[in-house]
Amino acid sequence: MYASELELWVRYDELRRQADRSRLARQAVEGSKDTARSGSGEPEGRVRAARARRGRVRRATA
Repeated sequence: MYASELELWVRYDELRRQADRSRLARQAVEGSKDTARSGSGEPEGRVRAARARRGRVRRATA
């Protein structure tokens, strides 16, 4: 394999990784808008605030 082919392969790999990162970031932003408030994406639904506070206290004391 020639040096120019290696350079092209490395550049292609860098561009593919960059595209994957931007796609994942875009999906995370779109997903957080949809499920952040409703809890519809969670299997158990929305968690009440009191339960969330208790969980934080337990994690802090452990």
